[in-house]
Amino acid sequence: MPVVTLYFNRLQKLLGKRISQEKILSILPFIGLDIEEQTKDHISVEYSPNRPDYSTDYGIVSGLQGLLAIKTGMPKLKIKKGNYSIKVNPSVKKVRPFITSVVAKNGKLNDETIRQIIAMQEDLHNGIGRRRKKTSIGIHDLDKIKFPLSYTTVSKDHRFIPLTSSSEMSISEILKNTDVGTKYGNILEDSQKMPIVIDSGGNTISFPPIINSNLTTISKDTKNLLVEITSIDKNVAEDVLAVVSYTLQNAGFTIFSTNISGANNSTPILNPRKMTLDVDLVNKTLGLDLSPSIIVSSLRKSRLDAKPKGNKIICEVPKYRTDIFGSMDLVEEVALGYGIQNLEPTIPQSQSGGEKNKITKALDSLSAIMVGLGYFEAINFGLVSKEVQYDLTKRDSSKMISAADSKSQGHTILRDGILPGLIDTLSKNIHETYPQKIFETGVVFSKASNEIKEEIHLACVCAYNDVSFSEVKSVLQSVFKVGFGLHCTTQMTYLPMFSEGRTANIVINNKTVGVIGDISPEVIDNFKLRIPISGFEVKLTGLIFD
Repeated sequence: MPVVTLYFNRLQKLLGKRISQEKILSILPFIGLDIEEQTKDHISVEYSPNRPDYSTDYGIVSGLQGLLAIKTGMPKLKIKKGNYSIKVNPSVKKVRPFITSVVAKNGKLNDETIRQIIAMQEDLHNGIGRRRKKTSIGIHDLDKIKFPLSYTTVSKDHRFIPLTSSSEMSISEILKNTDVGTKYGNILEDSQKMPIVIDSGGNTISFPPIINSNLTTISKDTKNLLVEITSIDKNVAEDVLAVVSYTLQNAGFTIFSTNISGANNSTPILNPRKMTLDVDLVNKTLGLDLSPSIIVSSLRKSRLDAKPKGNKIICEVPKYRTDIFGSMDLVEEVALGYGIQNLEPTIPQSQSGGEKNKITKALDSLSAIMVGLGYFEAINFGLVSKEVQYDLTKRDSSKMISAADSKSQGHTILRDGILPGLIDTLSKNIHETYPQKIFETGVVFSKASNEIKEEIHLACVCAYNDVSFSEVKSVLQSVFKVGFGLHCTTQMTYLPMFSEGRTANIVINNKTVGVIGDISPEVIDNFKLRIPISGFEVKLTGLIFD
């Protein structure tokens, strides 16, 4: 979890009101922060990555101001029209297709503010930016830049002086000989063209997502900033831009728009969004009887805007609150604004203690057997991407179930199988030693007339040089024989995800309940893996429980 250092004397100034250290320490947990270290001068707090606005003391102060009733309601992002533009060349589409930007002017930087901004940048890279793969941020000294800018691609022979260096290097040299190049160069994969931001004077500004130019390094003397964010996902880029823009505004900068045009890019619109909250849902969930006015007041303390409308609350959510998706998230904000400490726990009325149901008991038994066979348990999401579930695995997508209004390109459909997610997990762990043996039990979804049907499956994969069909078949047979007294047989079949001649249906009690085989070399290559993989997937619903 990321950590932010807060200095008490700086907090007092940013809060705009003298608040005792004891009061600050007592309220920090109620905005979701854990205190990791405490001295007489500062504290270090851990925050959840789903609150990227807490990546600096500016964002944390905004949250504190709400609960302390110093400032309530949604902070307004004021963006003035700027005479700045970035033209996007179509060549970036296949490499890193989106860029967005603002200009921040007339601010003052000191050592601590610079440290906070750089720490925010790295936390955003590692969190919402998925270690720069999804999105990356460049922050530059505006006064060293000549507009308009061009976001385009160049060859690896292109040369410029990278950040912290005093001599020119080619992009090839940067990728091979610098720490950031070797760490993040794989994001650009095998592309022969590299994304670059160049100003009208021909100066290189940025080589995203790797490194900025030394020309635009910020310092305590910097008064004006350019923020440029590149991404493979336009929505994520604008979410990150909103966090950075609010932070710089809180730091005293005036924000100006940058016109973005070309190749499906557009000028960012960082407006808040409206959501409706039902008063009855709040009270039923929290076990309270709050009036609409109290709910509104509580939401405003959580730095949201809200107005009552009958038995509904019309809420405005700032763009930087990327963690708020639906009504239950708003209920949580009501609880935080009302005060968790003000909620009184009650003992539920029950004549007996609870116990595990038969499905849970069966799954626990199955997991224990798999662990005993040397497998580690994985837990993946039920919402997955079409790319992983179908495209990379060559599976039939004709019965795909899409999620409405998904907030992430990685979570757009309901999974109808577990194996693709396990192979994707292997692709995220190529730095670990082999053999790698993992399994998962979980819910999968399918269309059944006018409803969505849910079933529980077991899947496993085994990856190392000598893995074989016979090995995973013995695991399959052991699981069901030892755990449930069931005998498994296999019948040869063909599925594109598996190697031809090395694939079979799993048959138990004369019913086909799953598939087993060696994953095809093409699928393995699609996931950038270089190791043989075998695996199976079995439907448990209707087999070991109803």
